[in-house]
Amino acid sequence: MNDQQHKKLGATLWGIADKLRGTMNADDFRDYMLSFLFLRYLSDNYEESAKKELGSDYLQCEEYVKKANSEKESNDNKGSFEKSNADHLSIEQLEENLKKLITDDSAEITALTPLSVWYAKNSDAVTMFEKQMRRKLHYVIKPQYLWSNIYELARTQNKELLKTLQSGFKFIENESFDSTFRGLFSEVNLDSDKLGKNYEVRNTMLCSIITEIAEKLSEFSNEIDLLGNAYEYLIGQFAAGSGKKAGEFYTPQEISTILSRIVILDSHKPENGKKKYIKNLMDFACGSGSLLINVKKQLEPNSIGQIYGQEKNITTYNLARMNMLLHGFKDSEFQIFHGDSLLNDWSILNEMNPAKKLECDAVVANPPFSYRWEPNDTLAEDFRFKSYGLAPKSAADFAFLLHGFHFLSDNGTMAIILPHGVLFRGGAEERIRTKLLKDGNIDTIIGLPANLFFSTGIPVCILVLKKCKNPNDVLFINASEYYERGKRQNVLLPEHIDKIVETYQFRKEDDKKYSRRVSMEEIEKNGYNLNISRYVSTAAEEEIIDLVDVKKTLDSIERDINEAKAKHNQFLRELRLPELK
Repeated sequence: MNDQQHKKLGATLWGIADKLRGTMNADDFRDYMLSFLFLRYLSDNYEESAKKELGSDYLQCEEYVKKANSEKESNDNKGSFEKSNADHLSIEQLEENLKKLITDDSAEITALTPLSVWYAKNSDAVTMFEKQMRRKLHYVIKPQYLWSNIYELARTQNKELLKTLQSGFKFIENESFDSTFRGLFSEVNLDSDKLGKNYEVRNTMLCSIITEIAEKLSEFSNEIDLLGNAYEYLIGQFAAGSGKKAGEFYTPQEISTILSRIVILDSHKPENGKKKYIKNLMDFACGSGSLLINVKKQLEPNSIGQIYGQEKNITTYNLARMNMLLHGFKDSEFQIFHGDSLLNDWSILNEMNPAKKLECDAVVANPPFSYRWEPNDTLAEDFRFKSYGLAPKSAADFAFLLHGFHFLSDNGTMAIILPHGVLFRGGAEERIRTKLLKDGNIDTIIGLPANLFFSTGIPVCILVLKKCKNPNDVLFINASEYYERGKRQNVLLPEHIDKIVETYQFRKEDDKKYSRRVSMEEIEKNGYNLNISRYVSTAAEEEIIDLVDVKKTLDSIERDINEAKAKHNQFLRELRLPELK
């Protein structure tokens, strides 16, 4: 599907959100909207896979549904339908069998779909079928929880919609996947007063939302790339509406692309191009997961072994897990952990045996800028910080950096977004920065334009770090003047992104106002201060003045003055007037 269709779908979804959320905050409506889009994707993907798995049996059930729906539209042919289906179950018998399959009293099924028909006709084979689906697709959804049934409940204003949705979300969290996704919908409160003052009003509101989504999406396919991109578009739109809160969960796609394209390049010789394989990829402040997804997009399929993400905010954590699944990642291909990276409370990252330590070939991150934290004596001895010292309480920027850097492999690349203060602030940050420079770990510093983020208008920088850095210099890129001005935020165009990445990849310094390789000797003379303007300045150069030429010009002017005065005095003498002195 082309970019125009992607944009059309994104605009359609945002139009639905804008129309239906009413007085509800964008943050609150986001959780409902994205959860329903996620359910629609899982359902359609499941039914498509079931069609392939069941083959001719599914096609027969599909034909049965067509005839049954035709019968419902015209009762005149009921006898002929029953006669033509003499060897099959009647609609009434199917519905009765389906009710027996539903073990949850709070769920209801009204939609007659090929899969629900197959379940009703083959109750003894359901367990084996679901086992096969778990093996191939990695998850199972019962017919009553599929989007097709949820939509039918919504379309017919069924009073059991809300209860069925609640049961469906609980089933997906606890039973759909072998590796459970507990709490996936924990922030989607279907009993919230934000949806309505009582059950009936909330049920009616949900009917409207789901019907609108289903009918507007019916003209679009269920392709992974299409819905995944639409999901990302919606996250971006909701982030724009959230203002500063968006910093918790969203990195603009243009900046994600810069980081992604950098970390996938060969760490030793970026000029050789992309890595063929990344064993482990990590984002320890993953937000909605957009950075992790972007890295995967830049590489070939099956080119990343395992993906690790960590997120402190529970709502954003759930958003990330949905986002990964909706982009076609199997639950076995990624691990997203809900926890605090600074406290390092994820057991998988606390392995004390160096031989078992998690090492990542690519680390990306956009942690909260200058986050205030409370380091204690225990953290001072933490293996991540012990050799460097603790970042100050006022700004955890270097604490985040050192956390990610600890898990970077010897052949890996790390790219992290930080405020400019880390480049020049003194005290503890200066000591950490100095050690990283002396150890040869800071490879490149990229200054970005101001006002690129929803969360802040300040300009930020990208630090590229390695444990296998080759050149004995640091590449500075001053890209602060290369952008397009937008209504809310400034925007990086594809040519701006390409210029940054290519300058990094080939270590270019064609334009000394844009980029320059600075020796460690020069950096040392500057007290290990990495302020970009010290090394690469976009300010216009002062014109060099040749004083010898200036003196010659002044002498010539003085001679002309003297000659003119002498001539003028001659006229004055003839007129018997006082002469000029």
